[in-house]
Amino acid sequence: MTTLADRPHTALLVIDVQNGVVAHAHDRDRVVANIATLVDRARAAGVAVVWVQHRSDDLPTGSQPWEYVPELVRGDAEPLVHKAYGDSFEETDLERVLAERGIGRLVVAGAQTDACIRSTLHGAIARGYDATLVADAHTTEDLSDYGAPPPDQVIAHTNLYWGEHRAPGRTAGTVDTAEVDFAVPART
Repeated sequence: MTTLADRPHTALLVIDVQNGVVAHAHDRDRVVANIATLVDRARAAGVAVVWVQHRSDDLPTGSQPWEYVPELVRGDAEPLVHKAYGDSFEETDLERVLAERGIGRLVVAGAQTDACIRSTLHGAIARGYDATLVADAHTTEDLSDYGAPPPDQVIAHTNLYWGEHRAPGRTAGTVDTAEVDFAVPART
């Protein structure tokens, strides 16, 4: 369990599902639909949904590419964390947002698998959080022209790696959308 004292709550962390990030992402529509299902289930269970939004030269604040995809609508009371680095904790207010809500367990979904998802998962574990990756609710673009494996292999490798990831005093692992139970910690 989490090493963070007095943090019994869970949050769904939705990372960078922005127009410019997922426009050409692998299996985009299915992944976005799975994330929408997770958001609905988290809200129904009274679990916090925390949105993370990246900004960069390619994603300038306020632009259409910077906006979240239209299929996912943030609730007015749901926190939005702005970031400029891969790790959603790096130079953001994410830690404060989670601490204020007593959150020690994160269920993670979004994009890009091989960048912001991996960085945030490692950032969470290093900071004492339990971190569960939803195996069918993250995606990435095809960077095979630059020497990367095809996106389905990047996703499969990340699921395999995170499913076996361990850290002292913390729970990590992967589950599919259908297996997410916001009431109980994920399996290890």
